[in-house]
Amino acid sequence: MQILYFGWVRSRIGHGKEELKLPAGIDTVAGLIHWLKSRGDGYAHAFVDSDVIRAAVNQEIAPHNTAIAEGDEVALFPPMTGG
Repeated sequence: MQILYFGWVRSRIGHGKEELKLPAGIDTVAGLIHWLKSRGDGYAHAFVDSDVIRAAVNQEIAPHNTAIAEGDEVALFPPMTGG
């Protein structure tokens, strides 16, 4: 699975993308974010308030209960303001 990070999520984690093999049982965006928090201090800091994190699965905006699977692309980013 390809994971993309944007904005301050990227800054806190320290990189913009990575290819990951998810553990069994991680099958939603919420589950992915919860698992990512356990991967180190940068991840924990990036996702400390996971409710504000926005996601896109395969380039479509998706709520946290969206199903994910191997081969998907998941983008995670902070809320954005219009202008």
